[in-house]
Amino acid sequence: MNVSLTLWVLTIVGLAALIAVDFFIGRKPHDVSIKEAGIWTIVWIALAGLFGLGLLVFGGGQPAGEFFAGFITEKSLSVDNLFVFVLIMAKFAVPSQYQQRVLLVGVLIALVLRAAFIAAGAAILGSFSWVFYLFGAFLIWTAWKLIQEARTSTEEEEEYEENKLLKAVERRFGVADRYHGTKLWIQQNGKRVMTPMLVVMLAIGTTDVLFALDSIPAIFGLTQDPYIVFTANAFALMGLRQLYFLIGGLLKKLVHLSYGLSVILGFIGVKLVLHALHESGVHVPEISIPVSLGVICAVLAVTTITSLTASRKREAAEAVDKGGERARKDSVET
Repeated sequence: MNVSLTLWVLTIVGLAALIAVDFFIGRKPHDVSIKEAGIWTIVWIALAGLFGLGLLVFGGGQPAGEFFAGFITEKSLSVDNLFVFVLIMAKFAVPSQYQQRVLLVGVLIALVLRAAFIAAGAAILGSFSWVFYLFGAFLIWTAWKLIQEARTSTEEEEEYEENKLLKAVERRFGVADRYHGTKLWIQQNGKRVMTPMLVVMLAIGTTDVLFALDSIPAIFGLTQDPYIVFTANAFALMGLRQLYFLIGGLLKKLVHLSYGLSVILGFIGVKLVLHALHESGVHVPEISIPVSLGVICAVLAVTTITSLTASRKREAAEAVDKGGERARKDSVET
């Protein structure tokens, strides 16, 4: 898909305008209700759908299919980010009324960093086709690692640890001992220091870079068009703040999400390797976008259903255990 500089500029300006509207509406610190989060989640998904339909009308079925496959993949991978965001919010004890501001700025930082990743990835793939093998192998390895982590991790083990970059910034500028509203910098003891608000924003933005290490190769496995890669990432990330408040309470119930994401990453890894072989002149079948989209949607649907079913059974078992324990206590007392 040939994208002119004018279209790039218009797209970025349009996305910036949407972000500005989102920021203006939520500029006053407040607790985000389920209703508000639900409405804005629907709005962002609808905007992504309209953008995809625009690609269908003006670019054809191939770009539209690649966008929707990329958007759904990035959206599903971004849900995994929310687990870490919850840990970050708890680590820094972010007041509930400030969490939406933290997420908005943090996601913007993540989007800028991902844009740099996308530009670098597009340049590398355009010059060295063998990188497809590297990306494919990395995704397959990541999928296996994700399965291993899902099998060994426990809820008690989950704890956010600040990355080296964030620690270096804290040492360089210093951090205030408490929140000062939405202020990012204050004067303390005659020195300009960061507030915890800025630290947690940087934590969310820089932590997303780690997720981009697998999500960017994943979407390049579905399309090599930088425009589609960027817009799919942008729409997936920009609705992440609302999704955080909408499904925050459901995150613990998505017990099989890591398994589903590992299947998706492994599938795309295989797709990349097949594409690389095809580009090298080896006659192997390639996986089409409609097939990719179908597999991704099917895996997410099955993962969601099995997760909710397993969570329901676990809650029922816990309720039975609590009931039995209560009955034993009553019998002892009597």
